[in-house]
Amino acid sequence: MFVIIGYVVVLGAVFGGFAMGGGHLGALFQPIELLMIGGGALGAFFVGNTGKAVKATSKALPSVFKGAKYSKETYMELMALLYEILGKIRKEGLMAVEGDVENPEQSALFSKYPKILGDHHVIEFTTDYLRIMVSGNLNAMEIENLMDVEIETHHHEALVPAHVISKLGDGLPAFGIVAAVMGVVHTMESVGAPPAELGMLIAHALVGTFLGILLAYGFVGPLGGLLEQKAEESTKMFQTIKVTLLASLNGYAPAMAVEFGRKVLNSPERPGFTELETHVKQKR
Repeated sequence: MFVIIGYVVVLGAVFGGFAMGGGHLGALFQPIELLMIGGGALGAFFVGNTGKAVKATSKALPSVFKGAKYSKETYMELMALLYEILGKIRKEGLMAVEGDVENPEQSALFSKYPKILGDHHVIEFTTDYLRIMVSGNLNAMEIENLMDVEIETHHHEALVPAHVISKLGDGLPAFGIVAAVMGVVHTMESVGAPPAELGMLIAHALVGTFLGILLAYGFVGPLGGLLEQKAEESTKMFQTIKVTLLASLNGYAPAMAVEFGRKVLNSPERPGFTELETHVKQKR
């Protein structure tokens, strides 16, 4: 919703201001200029990225029109799940969660938290390290190092669409200049035409520069920043799981381990201590 509102504001401010200043909006409608800029940018997009990056970007773009995937309620569900898992381990031992870890989709424990169960990456990260804990072959420091490497890898992959879109936005002004130069070339070919006609040709050429800059900084560039913010949000889930599980490995009780995880969250999504405690008790 905010993306659409932002686009409307950009269009209203730019084109509305142009019209209020006495400009003719029809002069800005140059489909050939758009074809050159858009086509050139699309071609460069395919040339400059691997198939994986193109696929990841295509998959990530629809998410910019959706709200935040990880809300306060989602984090509370995650911490309630971790609390219940760690509580079961503390009462019955690590082997008690082996069945839940191997088949989370069939687990009665995981099924109580559909928001978390529906996130494949979060479930995979959680069950992988619970499986390592069950095996008992690694200490807390080794597991922490392994978690850091995996989180860094995930973060790098999540940032690929943001970097691709940002680079695409950076290139649009240059393609606008290309379109403008082509317009100037056409104008020079028509140097014998009447002054009024030459003025129209020059105006059309300048529209190319205008469109390239507008598309870069008003439309495409901001999407790169938004995708980067969404990537940061997804990483926070893994950091919460990491801190909570490591606290448990270091001997802290489930309630205190979850409190460690709560402290990782950003303030807008972080529940209060009493709020989280009440939510956990209701879920049990």
